[in-house]
Amino acid sequence: QVQLGESGGGEVQAGGARRRACTAAGSICRLNAMAWYRQGPGKQRELVASITNDRGISYADFVKGRFTISRDNAKNTVYLQMNSLKPEDTAVYFCFYNSLVVIRDTYWGQGTQVTVSS
Repeated sequence: QVQLGESGGGEVQAGGARRRACTAAGSICRLNAMAWYRQGPGKQRELVASITNDRGISYADFVKGRFTISRDNAKNTVYLQMNSLKPEDTAVYFCFYNSLVVIRDTYWGQGTQVTVSS
């Protein structure tokens, strides 16, 4: 069992920045991936970025060059630094964890709203 606690949501002006954090607690597998997804108005849930325990990283095309994902394995925490924010980035952002060893060992954070105003 893994619990994910999120922080860093809220409102920001277009062109501004915001940092999200997600901390995992519980029975964490050493080999794992953590990720950020988002669900915007009228859009599908989509992957924003992911990072493995050994720092393998993937980004969605729409955030490349603007967002940075990182992690602190000692703290079991993943971060998402969001720069140059646009109104179309407005969404509920969800933290996600999955074991790379145990099938279906997957967990979602509760989700937090990020609103970007023009």
